[in-house]
Amino acid sequence: MFSLKLRTFLVKNLKISNQEVAQLLVQNRVLLNGNSANGSDSVSEKDEVCVDGKTVQEKKKYSYIRFYKPRGIESTLNKNIPDNLTILFKHPKKLYPIGRLDKESEGLLLLTDDGAFYKQVTQSNNKVEKEYLVSVNKIITKEFLATMRKGVVIMGRKTKLAKVEECNSKNTFSIILTEGMNRQIRRMCYKLGYDVLRLIRIRIGNTNCKNLKEGEWEDIVMHL
Repeated sequence: MFSLKLRTFLVKNLKISNQEVAQLLVQNRVLLNGNSANGSDSVSEKDEVCVDGKTVQEKKKYSYIRFYKPRGIESTLNKNIPDNLTILFKHPKKLYPIGRLDKESEGLLLLTDDGAFYKQVTQSNNKVEKEYLVSVNKIITKEFLATMRKGVVIMGRKTKLAKVEECNSKNTFSIILTEGMNRQIRRMCYKLGYDVLRLIRIRIGNTNCKNLKEGEWEDIVMHL
């Protein structure tokens, strides 16, 4: 997503001089998202810019989708890969899945054409929470839960602290991660002697998969 100083943006798009831009700003003839603009403002593709009541740039409208990925479907729109998302997901825009959910897992997958939002969710230093429900092949112990919380060494490094709670079932737990190593939960469980039977992602940030059936999707207003 580009970002320019408003002065530079106006010079480029109106093909006028810096002095003429300064005059427009002083005379309050430039509106940025409906408000009077000043020389220190910046503008991106998410902003609307008007001069003398005429639109110079409309806000770019991004799409945000929540999708319930069924088990057995790959988290990709690449039609060359078998069992890809396009089997179930059709959209007029070119969207991209945010992060991955392995083929044998199910649940919430977000898709968007907003590159800045994509980075916001996927970069681990932003600490966006991802919550999962996990069923394993035997009874969960207190030691298992404690170790999962503190971190498990997989792929050569220790996983970050996680929130882990036992659910009503004796072999099901919830886990909240802020990182996304490859098949992380499955690897953590396996290292502790457990096999994952079912793994469902139920939440990313403030967005959940409530009321979505397998294979269903809907447009949403995105707030993390």
